[in-house]
Amino acid sequence: MSGDDHPGLMPVETALARLLELAEATPICECERLPLAEARGRVLAEPLLASLDLPPWPNSAMDGYALCQADWQGEPLAVSQRIFAGQAPGPLEPGTCARIFTGAPLPAGADCVEMQENAEVLADGRVRFREPIKPGQHVRPQGQETRQGETVLAAGTRLGPVQLGLCATLGAAELAVRRQPRVAVLSTGDELVEPGQPLGPGQIYNSNRRLLCSWLEQLGCAVVDAGILPDDLALTRAKLGQLSAVDLILSTGGVSVGEADFLGEALREGGELALWKLAIKPGKPLTFGHYQGVPVLGLPGNPASTLVTFALLARPYLLRRLGVDKVAPLHFPVPAGFVWRKPGSRREYLRARLEDGRAVLYANQSSGVLRSVAWADGLVEVREGSTLAEGEPVNFIPLSELLV
Repeated sequence: MSGDDHPGLMPVETALARLLELAEATPICECERLPLAEARGRVLAEPLLASLDLPPWPNSAMDGYALCQADWQGEPLAVSQRIFAGQAPGPLEPGTCARIFTGAPLPAGADCVEMQENAEVLADGRVRFREPIKPGQHVRPQGQETRQGETVLAAGTRLGPVQLGLCATLGAAELAVRRQPRVAVLSTGDELVEPGQPLGPGQIYNSNRRLLCSWLEQLGCAVVDAGILPDDLALTRAKLGQLSAVDLILSTGGVSVGEADFLGEALREGGELALWKLAIKPGKPLTFGHYQGVPVLGLPGNPASTLVTFALLARPYLLRRLGVDKVAPLHFPVPAGFVWRKPGSRREYLRARLEDGRAVLYANQSSGVLRSVAWADGLVEVREGSTLAEGEPVNFIPLSELLV
């Protein structure tokens, strides 16, 4: 497919749907088993089944006193035992209560707990309860959280701190996870210089490489640093051919619609071009295709364009290849703290942050200003053909949903 087959710009939803279809056609299915401590950021390859009930036995939700409600007629009760978390109690003696602490197993024969704040210890050591007591009060029943054999985490779940804590609760010492995607990061442009090197005339430091490498590592990818490639078609073809062992070639720059579109030209001549030019701002000149069977995703070179297109298109593509079902970021409406008078022909993603519950825009929305994202805490989505008055609802996507 060539770019001439689609003279118009592709809508964002269409581009994302195509990318997800392509991702599902080439899933990363190989898996490995990792110790729990090494699985952060990885994706479960198999469902996690509960190996035991949680809690394994009824336990107290409070520091207080365990008793059998049916045996208590309002009289003070003697304390027959003390039960701490980690102890195995004996059965409750009839007509008594047990001093119990949070998390401790309930003794057989007890069916409720009264908190110590509602109990009075008398001079003879007996305990008087001031309030009515109900069966099951302040008791966490066995299996309240999960039952043995139940699916607790589905295959395709990304493992963050909460998920790993749940795995530890179930005693899982190691997990089956999808192998890391191998992603080659390639920067293009004669103007780029790595930090620490002197700048020549017309040159700038390469921010996209560090942005993407760090982001990919947080996504659980194995990054192959392919360096900076000059603006040269022959070198572009040669570099793409050298990266045949990766799962994705991710490039920045060299995807414009002008004379410097070396990546797009290489894909048209020696590969397959599936996506080109999107109705998105910033980020219109995004390219996706295959070179010798390897997926290639070309992002625009301007830093804000790189960030927006990676967040909204490349990130979901990579997660779907790993079997993650939910790849769309959380978003919610907030009142606009700005006025948008001029309707555009492309979907715009503006760097913004919330102030007093309203989305306020960074003053300079240029695609070359990465500082706008460092200032912001989210992206505001302005749909094609839209105008906004101050206070009207606008879609807000937190950066915390994207930068993980």
